[in-house]
Amino acid sequence: MKGGSAGASILRGVTLAGLPLSPAPGSAHRAVWNAVPALLISNGTAEDLIGARLARLLHLPVRYSPLVGEGKAYGAVPEAVRVGRVLRLPSGGFPFGSLGNLRADVAAGLVQESVGQWQDAVQGARSAGVVVVVGDAYALMVGTLAARRAGIPLIHVQPLLSAQYLEGLGVRGAIQELNALGANLPMPYELRLAARARAVFVRDAATADYYAARGVAARWAGSFAMDVLGAPERDLSQWTQDEHKENRPVLALVPGSRQDHRQSLPPMLLTAARLPELAALVAWPHDWGAVTLPAGWTLQIENELQAYARGEGVRVPLLRGAFGAIAHAADVAIGTAGTANEQLAGLGKPVVAFATAGPQFTAGFARRQGRLLGEALSVVDANPDALAAEVRALMQDGPRRARAALAGLTRIGPAGALGMIAEEVRRAAGMQSMKRGG
Repeated sequence: MKGGSAGASILRGVTLAGLPLSPAPGSAHRAVWNAVPALLISNGTAEDLIGARLARLLHLPVRYSPLVGEGKAYGAVPEAVRVGRVLRLPSGGFPFGSLGNLRADVAAGLVQESVGQWQDAVQGARSAGVVVVVGDAYALMVGTLAARRAGIPLIHVQPLLSAQYLEGLGVRGAIQELNALGANLPMPYELRLAARARAVFVRDAATADYYAARGVAARWAGSFAMDVLGAPERDLSQWTQDEHKENRPVLALVPGSRQDHRQSLPPMLLTAARLPELAALVAWPHDWGAVTLPAGWTLQIENELQAYARGEGVRVPLLRGAFGAIAHAADVAIGTAGTANEQLAGLGKPVVAFATAGPQFTAGFARRQGRLLGEALSVVDANPDALAAEVRALMQDGPRRARAALAGLTRIGPAGALGMIAEEVRRAAGMQSMKRGG
């Protein structure tokens, strides 16, 4: 789950002594050290991606407990073992995004299964050497309990909160976004739990300063979002070059990994039809059966990696497993995504967005992401004419595009955090291994 304070009272008074930093164990201890598992607890698609990328850097046995969904990203980690039950939520992990989301999740067994996941995490931590939480306050509560019961250190990776969400929010804005209060800033109980962790890593320097002012020695070592952005996966020239082999400006269409795509893909395709001067490419993360087209359009499936949406005189490629390539090639993007929009902005690419009915990219979420990304994100109506006009305005205004690029580069920041976090996790695991060996 994300957001909210459900379960906060369970951990009132919990204490978990932070362990001092120590040098990584030397080669004499390496065989034992590498045998101590790390338990990773994450709660969301982006958090799973971060956790899985971190797991591949650890060189330790890995157990993982995804609190939302199946944690598919961990499938790429050799010999990683899932701990506990799977919780499939209609909201995709955003129960507090709307009342409808919450009702659907409760009906799907949110409360009963969540309690079971707490028990699973406690059980899974008993033979681990360190607990690593990648997620929000809820995941931190689960991880704190598991680490405390097992008597092992806890490391918190907080990729969601940013002090930049508070910029220009004001009292009225905070009241409008009460359901996202715990996502806009850390709640007091989250700060208390974080202060007792061995180490806390946050997503940007502004957030590290915010934590420090409240007594938590959080660290910023780079952008988690940029750490998990892959290199270009394939050559896109067959779609981005004209008949004279000259490159055309690229419009990235990013409907996102949540179910918002059912509402957002059709207006994106209609917008592409209004911008024939741009090479539009859809970064598609779902099965072809999930494609929703505008009325009168058809889908031509080439293979499992590419298909074409045809309509209004255009043919728009939908490419699977090519987000990295599309993001790097883009000149501008239209996105209704969380992490993907941040990654585009972090590459210096202006992003145009529009709100959906959810579950993720609601009007409130769009406002929050606008405060995070600043001039890198512009939010307009979900109307193809308005979207096309905004994209054209960006393409024709060089100074504005440069300001958007600078905002994205500076507010998201460079990659590099996960290597440092992996070192911290290895230190903690190594200390536990030496304790047990002694």
